[in-house]
Amino acid sequence: MKHIVFDFGGVLFQWQPPRLLQREIPHVASSPERAQALAAQFFQSYTGDWADFDRGTVSVPDLVQRIATRIGLSPQDVQRVVDGVPGELQPIPDSVALLQRLHAAGRGLHFLSNMPCPYADHLEATHGFIGLFASGVFSGRERLIKPDPAIFDFAAARFGQPPGNLVFLDDHLPNVQAARACGWHALPFSNAAQAEADLRAQGWL
Repeated sequence: MKHIVFDFGGVLFQWQPPRLLQREIPHVASSPERAQALAAQFFQSYTGDWADFDRGTVSVPDLVQRIATRIGLSPQDVQRVVDGVPGELQPIPDSVALLQRLHAAGRGLHFLSNMPCPYADHLEATHGFIGLFASGVFSGRERLIKPDPAIFDFAAARFGQPPGNLVFLDDHLPNVQAARACGWHALPFSNAAQAEADLRAQGWL
């Protein structure tokens, strides 16, 4: 039986950085185009400053100062965005329903998420359905991040499964490709209906 591994942001929880910026700092992210460009600068495609935050090697105050200095925002504006992330990470109802169906069917379920510790703590304290997972890995707690191969090796050991028994759902293509390179099965995620259809088409449900 294949064990199914969920990413969090963009898979189980909403994650749209331009929308986050427009909500938290509308005076800067004053149009969809400006918000899109600013998101690329702010999050750097999850490399650089934000990758260090995901990895758990930079504190919130240091992160705020680094981003403010690098892209020219005020520290107060950067802090508003950082503080606003939990409000953006809302459950995606169809994805939660898929998770619940898989759990009811007795599937082995795990998660692997690039998630800084403050947000990981918030999600666990807020959303009871996370308890449906048998195990999981948050990057900030392990000082490892996707798409580094080391996190996939670590996660497979944590889940107690050989890589070939794991099917990973992630919305970020470099993470899908990295999982496959480590011997996992992996599917790019667009929505829950597509993911369920792909799992069935591959014979994994």
